[in-house]
Amino acid sequence: MMALRILWASPLPPVRSGVSDYAVELLRPLSRMADVRILTPPSTEGSPELPSDLASLLVPIETTGKPGEVFVAHFGNNPYHRWILEQCRGRPTVAVVHDLVLHHLLVHQVLDVDKDPSAFTAAMDEAHGNSGAALARARAFGLNGRLDPFLFPALKALLGDAVALICHSKFGRQKLTRAFPGRPVLGMGLPAADPGPVDRADIRRRLGVSDSDILMMHLGFLTAEKGMDGILGGLAAARSGGVNARLVLVGEDSGGSDLKAVAKDLGVGDAVSSTGWLEWDQMMKVPAAADVGVVLRVPSAGETSAAVVRFLACGTPAAVIARRQFLEWPEEVAPRITPGPSTTAEIARLLSRISKDGDWKARRTAARAVYEDGHTPEQAAKAMIDFLTGLEVERKSEPRRH
Repeated sequence: MMALRILWASPLPPVRSGVSDYAVELLRPLSRMADVRILTPPSTEGSPELPSDLASLLVPIETTGKPGEVFVAHFGNNPYHRWILEQCRGRPTVAVVHDLVLHHLLVHQVLDVDKDPSAFTAAMDEAHGNSGAALARARAFGLNGRLDPFLFPALKALLGDAVALICHSKFGRQKLTRAFPGRPVLGMGLPAADPGPVDRADIRRRLGVSDSDILMMHLGFLTAEKGMDGILGGLAAARSGGVNARLVLVGEDSGGSDLKAVAKDLGVGDAVSSTGWLEWDQMMKVPAAADVGVVLRVPSAGETSAAVVRFLACGTPAAVIARRQFLEWPEEVAPRITPGPSTTAEIARLLSRISKDGDWKARRTAARAVYEDGHTPEQAAKAMIDFLTGLEVERKSEPRRH
Protein backbone atom coordinates (compact mmCIF):
# COMPACT_ATOMS: atom_id res chain seq x y z
CA MET A 1 0.00 0.00 0.00
CA MET A 2 1.39 3.42 -0.99
CA ALA A 3 2.21 5.70 1.94
CA LEU A 4 -0.09 8.62 2.60
CA ARG A 5 1.22 11.84 1.05
CA ILE A 6 1.01 15.07 3.06
CA LEU A 7 1.91 18.65 2.16
CA TRP A 8 2.29 20.54 5.46
CA ALA A 9 1.94 24.29 6.09
CA SER A 10 2.56 25.75 9.56
CA PRO A 11 4.81 28.21 11.39
CA LEU A 12 8.26 26.73 11.99
CA PRO A 13 11.18 27.61 14.25
CA PRO A 14 12.66 30.17 14.82
CA VAL A 15 9.14 31.63 15.12
CA ARG A 16 8.41 31.68 18.85
CA SER A 17 5.01 30.11 18.56
CA GLY A 18 3.64 27.05 20.29
CA VAL A 19 2.61 25.76 16.87
CA SER A 20 6.26 25.87 15.75
CA ASP A 21 7.26 23.57 18.59
CA TYR A 22 4.21 21.39 17.89
CA ALA A 23 5.24 21.11 14.23
CA VAL A 24 8.73 19.84 14.96
CA GLU A 25 7.53 17.39 17.60
CA LEU A 26 4.71 15.95 15.47
CA LEU A 27 6.49 15.98 12.11
CA ARG A 28 9.20 13.64 13.31
CA PRO A 29 6.97 10.58 13.81
CA LEU A 30 4.57 11.72 11.07
CA SER A 31 7.38 11.74 8.49
CA ARG A 32 8.24 8.15 9.44
CA MET A 33 4.65 7.04 8.83
CA ALA A 34 3.84 9.10 5.71
CA ASP A 35 5.46 10.79 2.72
CA VAL A 36 5.64 14.38 4.03
CA ARG A 37 6.71 17.62 2.35
CA ILE A 38 6.89 20.86 4.34
CA LEU A 39 6.20 24.26 2.78
CA THR A 40 8.93 26.78 3.57
CA PRO A 41 7.37 29.84 5.25
CA PRO A 42 8.01 33.25 3.66
CA SER A 43 11.34 34.95 4.31
CA THR A 44 9.65 37.42 6.67
CA GLU A 45 9.34 34.54 9.18
CA GLY A 46 13.10 33.84 9.10
CA SER A 47 14.88 30.85 7.59
CA PRO A 48 13.49 27.64 9.09
CA GLU A 49 15.62 26.11 11.82
CA LEU A 50 14.78 22.42 11.67
CA PRO A 51 16.63 19.24 12.58
CA SER A 52 18.40 17.79 9.55
CA ASP A 53 15.89 14.96 9.15
CA LEU A 54 13.07 17.50 8.77
CA ALA A 55 15.03 20.18 6.91
CA SER A 56 15.42 17.73 4.03
CA LEU A 57 11.60 17.72 3.66
CA LEU A 58 11.32 21.47 3.02
CA VAL A 59 9.99 22.58 -0.37
CA PRO A 60 9.56 26.12 -1.76
CA ILE A 61 6.46 28.05 -0.78
CA GLU A 62 5.36 28.07 -4.43
CA THR A 63 5.16 24.25 -4.51
CA THR A 64 1.95 22.77 -5.89
CA GLY A 65 0.44 19.48 -4.80
CA LYS A 66 1.29 16.04 -6.11
CA PRO A 67 -1.42 13.57 -7.14
CA GLY A 68 -2.93 12.02 -4.04
CA GLU A 69 -1.27 14.50 -1.67
CA VAL A 70 -3.33 15.90 1.24
CA PHE A 71 -2.76 19.57 2.06
CA VAL A 72 -2.69 20.02 5.86
CA ALA A 73 -2.76 23.68 6.92
CA HIS A 74 -2.47 24.98 10.48
CA PHE A 75 -4.56 27.87 11.79
CA GLY A 76 -3.77 29.89 14.89
CA ASN A 77 -5.02 33.24 16.07
CA ASN A 78 -1.94 35.33 15.32
CA PRO A 79 -0.10 36.88 12.33
CA TYR A 80 2.33 33.95 12.05
CA HIS A 81 -0.45 32.08 10.23
CA ARG A 82 -1.33 34.82 7.75
CA TRP A 83 0.75 33.41 4.88
CA ILE A 84 -1.09 30.11 5.18
CA LEU A 85 -4.37 31.75 4.15
CA GLU A 86 -2.97 32.41 0.68
CA GLN A 87 -1.71 28.84 0.38
CA CYS A 88 -5.21 27.45 0.97
CA ARG A 89 -6.74 29.14 -2.05
CA GLY A 90 -7.66 26.61 -4.72
CA ARG A 91 -6.47 23.64 -2.67
CA PRO A 92 -8.69 21.10 -0.91
CA THR A 93 -7.50 21.79 2.63
CA VAL A 94 -7.55 19.86 5.88
CA ALA A 95 -7.42 22.56 8.55
CA VAL A 96 -5.72 21.92 11.88
CA VAL A 97 -7.47 24.41 14.15
CA HIS A 98 -5.21 25.37 17.04
CA ASP A 99 -7.46 28.22 18.21
CA LEU A 100 -11.24 28.23 18.09
CA VAL A 101 -11.15 32.02 17.79
CA LEU A 102 -9.61 33.33 14.55
CA HIS A 103 -11.00 36.86 14.72
CA HIS A 104 -7.58 38.42 15.38
CA LEU A 105 -6.08 36.65 12.36
CA LEU A 106 -8.92 37.92 10.17
CA VAL A 107 -8.44 41.48 11.44
CA HIS A 108 -4.72 41.30 10.77
CA GLN A 109 -5.19 40.03 7.22
CA VAL A 110 -8.13 42.12 6.04
CA LEU A 111 -7.71 45.36 7.99
CA ASP A 112 -4.04 45.64 8.97
CA VAL A 113 -2.54 44.26 5.73
CA ASP A 114 -5.20 44.59 3.02
CA LYS A 115 -6.79 47.69 4.62
CA ASP A 116 -10.17 46.67 3.23
CA PRO A 117 -13.01 47.41 5.69
CA SER A 118 -15.64 46.27 3.20
CA ALA A 119 -13.98 42.85 2.95
CA PHE A 120 -13.96 42.64 6.75
CA THR A 121 -17.68 43.44 6.84
CA ALA A 122 -18.37 40.78 4.21
CA ALA A 123 -16.30 38.20 6.08
CA MET A 124 -18.05 38.92 9.39
CA ASP A 125 -21.42 38.73 7.65
CA GLU A 126 -20.45 35.33 6.22
CA ALA A 127 -19.33 34.10 9.63
CA HIS A 128 -22.00 35.60 11.88
CA GLY A 129 -24.75 37.08 9.74
CA ASN A 130 -26.24 40.50 10.44
CA SER A 131 -24.71 40.64 13.93
CA GLY A 132 -21.23 40.11 12.52
CA ALA A 133 -21.74 42.75 9.85
CA ALA A 134 -23.00 45.21 12.46
CA LEU A 135 -19.92 44.59 14.61
CA ALA A 136 -17.67 45.22 11.59
CA ARG A 137 -19.43 48.51 10.82
CA ALA A 138 -19.12 49.58 14.47
CA ARG A 139 -15.40 48.85 14.37
CA ALA A 140 -15.06 51.20 11.40
CA PHE A 141 -16.24 53.96 13.77
CA GLY A 142 -13.75 52.93 16.45
CA LEU A 143 -16.25 50.99 18.54
CA ASN A 144 -14.95 47.61 19.61
CA GLY A 145 -14.72 45.69 22.86
CA ARG A 146 -12.11 43.39 24.37
CA LEU A 147 -14.42 40.39 24.23
CA ASP A 148 -15.66 40.96 20.66
CA PRO A 149 -13.24 38.43 19.12
CA PHE A 150 -14.30 35.73 21.57
CA LEU A 151 -18.00 36.35 20.95
CA PHE A 152 -17.48 36.53 17.17
CA PRO A 153 -14.68 34.01 16.43
CA ALA A 154 -14.97 34.27 12.61
CA LEU A 155 -14.33 30.57 12.02
CA LYS A 156 -16.55 30.34 8.94
CA ALA A 157 -14.82 33.32 7.35
CA LEU A 158 -11.43 31.58 7.33
CA LEU A 159 -12.28 27.87 7.45
CA GLY A 160 -15.38 27.84 5.30
CA ASP A 161 -13.71 26.04 2.39
CA ALA A 162 -11.92 23.40 4.47
CA VAL A 163 -12.85 19.84 3.49
CA ALA A 164 -12.08 18.47 6.95
CA LEU A 165 -10.92 19.79 10.31
CA ILE A 166 -8.67 18.65 13.15
CA CYS A 167 -8.58 19.99 16.71
CA HIS A 168 -7.26 18.90 20.09
CA SER A 169 -10.17 18.79 22.52
CA LYS A 170 -13.69 17.43 22.86
CA PHE A 171 -14.89 21.00 23.32
CA GLY A 172 -13.24 21.99 20.05
CA ARG A 173 -14.68 19.04 18.18
CA GLN A 174 -18.19 19.86 19.37
CA LYS A 175 -17.81 23.50 18.36
CA LEU A 176 -16.43 22.71 14.91
CA THR A 177 -19.05 20.03 14.28
CA ARG A 178 -21.80 22.56 15.02
CA ALA A 179 -20.16 25.25 12.87
CA PHE A 180 -19.48 22.92 9.92
CA PRO A 181 -22.21 20.24 9.89
CA GLY A 182 -21.50 17.28 7.67
CA ARG A 183 -17.74 17.81 7.51
CA PRO A 184 -15.33 15.30 9.05
CA VAL A 185 -13.82 16.57 12.31
CA LEU A 186 -11.07 14.79 14.26
CA GLY A 187 -10.50 15.51 17.91
CA MET A 188 -7.07 14.17 18.87
CA GLY A 189 -4.72 14.60 21.80
CA LEU A 190 -2.40 17.60 21.66
CA PRO A 191 1.09 16.14 21.31
CA ALA A 192 4.19 17.23 23.18
CA ALA A 193 7.61 15.65 23.09
CA ASP A 194 8.48 13.17 25.80
CA PRO A 195 11.12 14.81 28.02
CA GLY A 196 12.58 11.40 28.82
CA PRO A 197 14.49 10.81 32.06
CA VAL A 198 14.63 14.02 34.09
CA ASP A 199 16.76 14.78 37.16
CA ARG A 200 14.15 16.81 39.04
CA ALA A 201 16.39 17.50 42.02
CA ASP A 202 19.15 18.88 39.77
CA ILE A 203 16.75 21.22 37.95
CA ARG A 204 15.43 22.53 41.28
CA ARG A 205 18.99 23.17 42.45
CA ARG A 206 19.77 25.11 39.27
CA LEU A 207 16.62 27.18 39.78
CA GLY A 208 17.67 27.92 43.36
CA VAL A 209 14.72 26.01 44.81
CA SER A 210 15.16 24.04 48.02
CA ASP A 211 13.60 20.69 48.86
CA SER A 212 11.26 22.39 51.34
CA ASP A 213 9.95 24.98 48.85
CA ILE A 214 6.52 24.51 47.28
CA LEU A 215 7.24 25.54 43.71
CA MET A 216 4.49 26.90 41.46
CA MET A 217 5.47 27.43 37.82
CA HIS A 218 4.01 29.38 34.91
CA LEU A 219 5.08 28.29 31.42
CA GLY A 220 4.86 30.49 28.32
CA PHE A 221 4.25 34.11 27.31
CA LEU A 222 2.99 36.44 30.01
CA THR A 223 -0.14 38.31 28.98
CA ALA A 224 -2.99 40.04 30.79
CA GLU A 225 -5.25 37.06 30.04
CA LYS A 226 -3.13 34.60 32.01
CA GLY A 227 -4.28 35.57 35.48
CA MET A 228 -1.02 36.83 36.93
CA ASP A 229 -2.79 39.11 39.43
CA GLY A 230 -4.57 36.14 40.97
CA ILE A 231 -1.43 34.01 40.89
CA LEU A 232 0.68 36.64 42.66
CA GLY A 233 -2.09 37.40 45.12
CA GLY A 234 -2.48 33.70 45.93
CA LEU A 235 1.26 33.33 46.39
CA ALA A 236 1.32 36.29 48.78
CA ALA A 237 -1.63 34.95 50.76
CA ALA A 238 -0.09 31.49 51.03
CA ARG A 239 3.24 32.87 52.24
CA SER A 240 1.53 35.07 54.80
CA GLY A 241 -0.11 31.89 56.08
CA GLY A 242 3.26 30.23 56.61
CA VAL A 243 3.55 28.26 53.35
CA ASN A 244 7.08 28.31 51.97
CA ALA A 245 5.88 28.84 48.38
CA ARG A 246 7.71 30.24 45.36
CA LEU A 247 6.84 31.09 41.77
CA VAL A 248 9.08 30.58 38.75
CA LEU A 249 8.09 32.10 35.39
CA VAL A 250 9.40 30.21 32.37
CA GLY A 251 9.21 31.86 28.97
CA GLU A 252 9.32 35.19 27.21
CA ASP A 253 9.80 38.07 29.65
CA SER A 254 6.83 40.14 28.50
CA GLY A 255 5.94 42.98 30.84
CA GLY A 256 8.33 41.52 33.41
CA SER A 257 9.19 44.83 35.04
CA ASP A 258 5.55 45.58 35.88
CA LEU A 259 5.09 42.08 37.27
CA LYS A 260 8.17 42.41 39.45
CA ALA A 261 6.87 45.70 40.78
CA VAL A 262 3.53 44.11 41.70
CA ALA A 263 5.32 41.19 43.36
CA LYS A 264 7.43 43.62 45.37
CA ASP A 265 4.36 45.60 46.46
CA LEU A 266 2.76 42.36 47.64
CA GLY A 267 5.87 41.49 49.63
CA VAL A 268 6.79 38.45 47.51
CA GLY A 269 9.46 39.98 45.29
CA ASP A 270 12.10 37.58 46.60
CA ALA A 271 9.82 34.59 46.02
CA VAL A 272 9.27 35.27 42.29
CA SER A 273 11.93 34.59 39.67
CA SER A 274 12.08 34.26 35.88
CA THR A 275 14.17 32.09 33.58
CA GLY A 276 13.37 34.07 30.43
CA TRP A 277 13.12 32.23 27.13
CA LEU A 278 14.67 28.75 27.26
CA GLU A 279 16.00 26.59 24.46
CA TRP A 280 13.66 23.77 23.47
CA ASP A 281 15.52 20.95 25.19
CA GLN A 282 15.56 22.88 28.47
CA MET A 283 11.96 24.07 28.18
CA MET A 284 10.57 20.56 27.84
CA LYS A 285 12.31 19.35 31.03
CA VAL A 286 12.06 22.32 33.40
CA PRO A 287 8.37 21.71 34.33
CA ALA A 288 9.54 18.62 36.23
CA ALA A 289 10.97 20.94 38.90
CA ALA A 290 7.55 22.31 39.88
CA ASP A 291 5.19 20.91 42.47
CA VAL A 292 2.32 22.40 40.49
CA GLY A 293 1.97 24.24 37.20
CA VAL A 294 -0.57 27.02 36.80
CA VAL A 295 -2.57 27.72 33.60
CA LEU A 296 -5.28 30.34 34.10
CA ARG A 297 -5.97 31.86 30.68
CA VAL A 298 -9.23 33.89 30.60
CA PRO A 299 -10.69 34.62 28.15
CA SER A 300 -9.48 31.66 26.12
CA ALA A 301 -9.43 31.26 22.36
CA GLY A 302 -10.49 27.65 22.90
CA GLU A 303 -6.98 26.31 22.45
CA THR A 304 -5.81 23.16 24.18
CA SER A 305 -2.99 24.26 26.45
CA ALA A 306 0.43 22.99 25.41
CA ALA A 307 1.65 24.16 28.82
CA VAL A 308 -0.69 21.70 30.56
CA VAL A 309 0.57 18.85 28.35
CA ARG A 310 4.21 19.74 29.05
CA PHE A 311 3.60 19.76 32.80
CA LEU A 312 1.86 16.39 32.64
CA ALA A 313 4.62 14.94 30.44
CA CYS A 314 7.04 15.79 33.24
CA GLY A 315 4.75 14.23 35.85
CA THR A 316 3.71 17.60 37.28
CA PRO A 317 0.06 18.36 38.09
CA ALA A 318 -1.20 21.64 36.63
CA ALA A 319 -3.86 23.87 38.15
CA VAL A 320 -6.23 25.04 35.40
CA ILE A 321 -8.99 27.58 35.06
CA ALA A 322 -12.37 25.92 35.57
CA ARG A 323 -13.82 26.62 32.12
CA ARG A 324 -14.63 24.79 28.90
CA GLN A 325 -11.82 22.67 27.44
CA PHE A 326 -9.76 22.87 30.63
CA LEU A 327 -12.42 20.82 32.41
CA GLU A 328 -11.55 17.83 30.22
CA TRP A 329 -8.38 17.17 32.21
CA PRO A 330 -8.85 14.79 35.19
CA GLU A 331 -9.18 16.83 38.36
CA GLU A 332 -6.65 14.65 40.19
CA VAL A 333 -3.87 16.03 37.99
CA ALA A 334 -5.53 19.32 37.00
CA PRO A 335 -7.10 20.93 40.09
CA ARG A 336 -9.62 23.61 39.08
CA ILE A 337 -9.30 27.28 39.88
CA THR A 338 -12.52 29.30 39.61
CA PRO A 339 -12.21 32.42 37.44
CA GLY A 340 -13.00 35.74 39.08
CA PRO A 341 -12.53 37.23 42.54
CA SER A 342 -12.02 33.84 44.21
CA THR A 343 -8.91 32.99 42.16
CA THR A 344 -6.52 34.47 44.70
CA ALA A 345 -8.02 32.52 47.61
CA GLU A 346 -8.11 29.28 45.62
CA ILE A 347 -4.45 29.57 44.61
CA ALA A 348 -3.54 30.18 48.26
CA ARG A 349 -5.59 27.18 49.40
CA LEU A 350 -4.00 24.97 46.74
CA LEU A 351 -0.47 25.88 47.80
CA SER A 352 -1.38 25.27 51.44
CA ARG A 353 -2.93 21.93 50.52
CA ILE A 354 0.22 20.83 48.66
CA SER A 355 2.39 21.73 51.64
CA LYS A 356 0.29 19.48 53.91
CA ASP A 357 -0.66 16.66 51.52
CA GLY A 358 1.69 13.75 51.99
CA ASP A 359 0.18 12.03 48.96
CA TRP A 360 0.61 14.97 46.56
CA LYS A 361 3.79 13.50 45.08
CA ALA A 362 1.84 10.36 44.21
CA ARG A 363 -0.09 12.47 41.71
CA ARG A 364 3.04 12.74 39.60
CA THR A 365 2.54 9.16 38.40
CA ALA A 366 -1.08 9.92 37.52
CA ALA A 367 -0.06 13.07 35.66
CA ARG A 368 2.43 11.18 33.56
CA ALA A 369 -0.19 8.49 32.82
CA VAL A 370 -2.58 11.13 31.43
CA TYR A 371 0.17 12.33 29.08
CA GLU A 372 0.88 8.80 27.91
CA ASP A 373 -2.81 8.27 27.09
CA GLY A 374 -2.95 10.03 23.72
CA HIS A 375 -0.54 12.96 23.97
CA THR A 376 2.73 11.50 22.75
CA PRO A 377 3.79 12.61 19.24
CA GLU A 378 3.68 9.00 18.03
CA GLN A 379 0.07 8.58 19.19
CA ALA A 380 -0.96 11.90 17.65
CA ALA A 381 0.76 11.12 14.35
CA LYS A 382 -1.05 7.78 14.08
CA ALA A 383 -4.41 9.42 14.88
CA MET A 384 -3.82 12.06 12.20
CA ILE A 385 -2.77 9.52 9.58
CA ASP A 386 -5.72 7.25 10.30
CA PHE A 387 -8.05 10.23 9.90
CA LEU A 388 -6.45 11.52 6.70
CA THR A 389 -6.34 8.04 5.17
CA GLY A 390 -10.07 7.63 5.73
CA LEU A 391 -11.00 10.92 4.05
CA GLU A 392 -12.50 11.01 0.60
CA VAL A 393 -10.78 14.21 -0.46
CA GLU A 394 -10.42 15.27 -4.07
CA ARG A 395 -6.64 15.35 -4.25
CA LYS A 396 -5.65 17.24 -7.36
CA SER A 397 -2.26 18.34 -8.58
CA GLU A 398 -3.28 21.71 -9.88
CA PRO A 399 -1.96 25.24 -9.35
CA ARG A 400 -3.54 27.46 -6.75
CA ARG A 401 -5.96 30.13 -7.95
CA HIS A 402 -4.81 33.69 -7.29
